[in-house]
Amino acid sequence: MNQSPTEPLKRTPLHAAHLRAGARMVPFGGWDMPVQYAGVKAEHDAVRNAAGVFDVSHMGEFRVQGSGALAFLQHVTTNDVSKLKPGRAQYNWLPGVSGGLVDDIYIYMVAPDEYLTVVNASNITKDWTHLNAHAGEFDVTLTDESDRWGLLAVQGPQTESLLQPHTDTDLSSKKKNAFFPAKLFGFDVMLARTGYTGEDGFEVFTDASEAETVWDKLLAIGLTPAGLGARDTLRLEAGFPLYGHEFSDTIHPLSSTYSWVVKDKTHVGHEHIRTTPTQTLVGLKLERVPVREGYPVKVGGEVVGHVTSGTSSPTFGHPIAMALVNAEHAGADVFDVEVRGKDHPATRVALPFYKR
Repeated sequence: MNQSPTEPLKRTPLHAAHLRAGARMVPFGGWDMPVQYAGVKAEHDAVRNAAGVFDVSHMGEFRVQGSGALAFLQHVTTNDVSKLKPGRAQYNWLPGVSGGLVDDIYIYMVAPDEYLTVVNASNITKDWTHLNAHAGEFDVTLTDESDRWGLLAVQGPQTESLLQPHTDTDLSSKKKNAFFPAKLFGFDVMLARTGYTGEDGFEVFTDASEAETVWDKLLAIGLTPAGLGARDTLRLEAGFPLYGHEFSDTIHPLSSTYSWVVKDKTHVGHEHIRTTPTQTLVGLKLERVPVREGYPVKVGGEVVGHVTSGTSSPTFGHPIAMALVNAEHAGADVFDVEVRGKDHPATRVALPFYKR
């Protein structure tokens, strides 16, 4: 995300805590964010094998309230929001008027006629404008609460056991996508059994003024601070798309493996969603040479697509990538990825690369 040289980077409520922890900070979507602390591999391995904590306070939060809240959300999303009950969360898409996605989001049902939506940091302004443009015909009130919340993602197989002694709620009774109020270290928070790593975990919604204290207490009980670098390697292994890479306002979202997000209902842009995509998202395994976004993907010497995300997998010890390729070539078993003028063989593998 390009940042204007005259526009200062925004900071999350945890900025000072990141500096104390020795984080290497980088610009990301207009924010000054930690890319790593001890190192990407160490942080990645901590989340896969124990538990880590990410600062995701740069994400946006919009509250949707009113007797028309459900009808409004049904109109602007592809998934079936009517399936939600209070205390449940749902992954969803904001489709564009003329194709592609405005964003991929999470919706949390707080109570009847009240929802909290979490949107990608780089899309906060765009999403807010889009939602307000479609709100007029509905009895609904939208409130931008992005500055109110600190949001921490605690992820890893030991998350539940580490958090349980410090909360008043039986975490074992909470299933995936549960969303509920709780006490954590004595603070009033909202917890959601959601995440973006392929591991179990809880995302912690806390008052922005209390976020730093909660973060410090999480580190004190043994959680490893993890940055954007590990977040990217973890989500890529898990086959999770990232907006701006696998999704955008110009990429047909059904190119991905997420067709289940589109339900049988009328919504913004439904006629475009239901067209057949000309590209397919595939997983690629390489032997030695890591590949990056934009690298050409070939079959028989012909360019048939491009890499959308690539990394060297800490879990598997070899490079992996996701690539958008022409649909007619998506069934090929072997591709080549061009790296600095030289082709390197890549084997197609099923997504996700990793599943616990």
